[in-house]
Amino acid sequence: MSNNPRILGVTLARAGSKGVPNKHLRNLAGKPLIDYTLDLVPDVPAIDDYLVSTNSIEIQKHVLAKGYRAPFLRPQHLSTDTASSVSALQHAVTFMEKRNGAKYDFVIELMATNPFKNSSDVNVCIQRLINDDLDSVIAVHRIFDNHPSRVKRIVDGMLVDFCVPEVAESRRQDLQPHAFIRSGAIYALKRQMLMEKGLRYGTPKCGAYIMPENRSVNIDDEIDFLYSELILGKISNE
Repeated sequence: MSNNPRILGVTLARAGSKGVPNKHLRNLAGKPLIDYTLDLVPDVPAIDDYLVSTNSIEIQKHVLAKGYRAPFLRPQHLSTDTASSVSALQHAVTFMEKRNGAKYDFVIELMATNPFKNSSDVNVCIQRLINDDLDSVIAVHRIFDNHPSRVKRIVDGMLVDFCVPEVAESRRQDLQPHAFIRSGAIYALKRQMLMEKGLRYGTPKCGAYIMPENRSVNIDDEIDFLYSELILGKISNE
């Protein structure tokens, strides 16, 4: 790898959301949801090339009007409900490498459904990925009410610990060990892991970047959208 690694940034913006119709272009506190991601890209100087992969002409036109690349419409077989993010990312990397005649060293996926991530979050993930020689760095946030000790099975009508014993009457902030879940906001990874192993995470050298819970909202349904509008409304009034 050179001293100046080449980094491709990708946002996957498939049309056809069931939970929030036209999600990526729907206004959130005055601007389209996808713009919260597009607007942070100029503040991530390590990204050499950035594109949006979409199957929607409407999203493509919007991205191009904002001055960003959306150089293709994603093939239908990579745009179904069951198509994986890995396959869509591999398609984007292959397209750009063929166009440019050179390979990338790293791929950064910036998900459009997480409006509260910022450029600092992305920059730190990239720095750690490169400086610590990791396979990937994934944004995560701590979970409390959904801690594994509070997750149960039902056996013969009785509650049974699922995997971690629960200390009775424990406060949520005291639950041990601390548990984290992928936020979905940022996936920073080596090209080799994506293209040769077909993975975004899951190797022994998968690093965690802990994001605050209030910046880890992932918009999947109407409740998430309303919650995000409340947060942004509160911020604008402060």
